[in-house]
Amino acid sequence: MKPRILLVDDEPNVLSALRRQLREQYEVDVQSDPAQALKRIDKANPYAAAVSDYRMPGMNGIEFLNELKTLSPDTTRLMLTGYADLDNAIRAVNDGNVFRFLTKPCERDDLLRNVADAVRQYELVTARRVLLEKTLKGSVDLLSELTAMVNPHAGERINRVRRYVRYFAERKGVKDMWRYDIAAMLCQLGTLILPPGTLETLEGGGELSPEQVQMWEMHPVIAQSLVTRLPRLGAIADMIAYQLKGFDGSGTPRDNVREDAIPLGGRILRVALDYDLARQREDNPQKAFLSMEDNIEAYDPELMYYLEGMLGVEARYAIRTVTLRELQPGMVLHEDVVSRQGALLVRKSLELTKDKIDRMHMFADKVGIPETFTVLVPETAR
Repeated sequence: MKPRILLVDDEPNVLSALRRQLREQYEVDVQSDPAQALKRIDKANPYAAAVSDYRMPGMNGIEFLNELKTLSPDTTRLMLTGYADLDNAIRAVNDGNVFRFLTKPCERDDLLRNVADAVRQYELVTARRVLLEKTLKGSVDLLSELTAMVNPHAGERINRVRRYVRYFAERKGVKDMWRYDIAAMLCQLGTLILPPGTLETLEGGGELSPEQVQMWEMHPVIAQSLVTRLPRLGAIADMIAYQLKGFDGSGTPRDNVREDAIPLGGRILRVALDYDLARQREDNPQKAFLSMEDNIEAYDPELMYYLEGMLGVEARYAIRTVTLRELQPGMVLHEDVVSRQGALLVRKSLELTKDKIDRMHMFADKVGIPETFTVLVPETAR
């Protein structure tokens, strides 16, 4: 598939000439109006490179390429200028918004060489980001799986809490949802240091020993120290560190941070995790919510408002028994899925996605699994 190139110039003859020179090697789009060109930007299918004239009515080349950078940051940007515009072109390069500038008239070989360099730059940037994202995702998935393997209760808790965290983050309108999802996936990593049975005692409403309390208060910091070692996860590590911190300044870490100074992810985790504990102790969402009101100062008031609004949504889940073919994304496993030999394959409380359903079909073909499953289904999907 040919790389996609965008050419913007208000002179039709220039556009036609540039297109003829590039169309053999690239998929070329042309636009004489920079404002209209911006409307054609597709984030799901970005251009590898864009070449823009400098002098255009309504919006000059620097303004256009700056807007393009916001809409499609990976697209390599080149400017086409007349000699009278060289000072402006140099300023554009020095500002860091333009990869190269070309002068009119532009020789064919120069054009091809510079556009080829721009496409290579785009490929390097995107390949590096994809590699980093795949490495990061693999590391996060591995740590989450290890947590679930060593401490199954923690694994089940992660699956439940991720849904709550996503709900709160959506209500807050966060733009970097992936950070909050990863924070939920890794927030229980530090529980691996806890003595056996600690989480079960908490979920049952029992009292922890002084030693257990001390280790419980340490587990977010343990997780923080591990997560900090992964690239780009410093802010996520801070969210995890504050998961036991009260909005009123109570809890751990014992510092002077309180209220909105607490990272939003930490405030969300505190409400989500405490609500999850309450749900393990109470038989319905409303009772769980009311039990949290005894310590209402510990929670972000806005998040508690969103939590109260979530109760009706959660209450509309129904328990159903379905076959493998009837599984749909959004359903939540209500029990573990085990092979015919008794091996645990998929843990309960997991929200199903297409990939996870495909994996269950694979398990059915390879090792055999039950014919039916107990799941939680949103009433709207019934």
